[in-house]
Amino acid sequence: MVLLHLDMARIRSVKDKWGPLFNLVLGLCLMGVVFVAGLAVFMYVEGWGFIDSFYMIVITLSTVGFGEIHPLSERARLFTAMIIVCGVGNFAFIVSSFTRMLVDGHLHNLMWRRKVQKRIDKLENHYIICGYGRIGHVVVQEILKVSQDVVVVEADEKLVERLKREGIMHIAGDATNDKLLIDAGLKRAKSIVTALTDEAANVYVCLTARQLNPGISIIARANDASHITRLEFAGANKVVLPHMIGGVRMAHTVLRPTVTDFLDLAVRGHIDLQLEQLSLGASSVFIGKNLMDSNIRKDFDLIIVAIKRAEGDLVFNPGPREQLCAGDTLITLGRQTDLQRICELL
Repeated sequence: MVLLHLDMARIRSVKDKWGPLFNLVLGLCLMGVVFVAGLAVFMYVEGWGFIDSFYMIVITLSTVGFGEIHPLSERARLFTAMIIVCGVGNFAFIVSSFTRMLVDGHLHNLMWRRKVQKRIDKLENHYIICGYGRIGHVVVQEILKVSQDVVVVEADEKLVERLKREGIMHIAGDATNDKLLIDAGLKRAKSIVTALTDEAANVYVCLTARQLNPGISIIARANDASHITRLEFAGANKVVLPHMIGGVRMAHTVLRPTVTDFLDLAVRGHIDLQLEQLSLGASSVFIGKNLMDSNIRKDFDLIIVAIKRAEGDLVFNPGPREQLCAGDTLITLGRQTDLQRICELL
């Protein structure tokens, strides 16, 4: 009984994994069993050769109405009748399963998922977003303004349908499933954002992402400040508390409304002014120069707000004698066209 229970549980697991395709595959497998059984009847019960047996089972299962190749014994006729009943019934089951897939749109969804998976398999240095709720939706929309290389992992069927309507690459399923994360291109991704409502799920995603891709940048959502240490220990580079950010933002809007409005314009791009981070490569023409000699302000009309050193130190409001080194990240403010021009020299 225990073994039977385990086998049934395993079958249900496979059925859930394959979905509507399970019945079609099951029908084809059963048809194969009937075919092999019929072949064995004609070869070993009647003693026919392989060619005659193969031809007989084909015309029997296809019910074309041809006559017997050789006279059959009563026992063989009984077996043949059983083969016809099983074959016809199984064929009807296959047809009904395939028809149901067409009517319900499962076949179209299957082909669409394969098409999306092929696009995902070609991505490099892309972004993975786990969860497309209120937070995940905002994250995706902001990233899409800069890059189309975004893959969302979402389990909710309504949100999956929304992703499909919006044309966003996604994988339907639980983000804590290692295989789904690998299918989303975790090993090739640049960054992963885990914005799930379940705190334990976020921790698990962080652990999995850090294990499968040690160099990936992980941003995790937390619902409580006490969970920050846990998520950082699990591998998160940054932990964000949405409610705290919202509260701080509202307070700043009350206390410093003009500053907040300016930052909104700069960050959201409502004017031709943008805050951007620029990384200095080893071959950059600015390496070894100070800010004055680099002529960044003069030639590109950009304001250097801060410099983040390769070792992680931040230099706010750097002076004209501040040296630029390989690996530095410049926090700049300027027009989009000027930012694009300077990127060619980095």
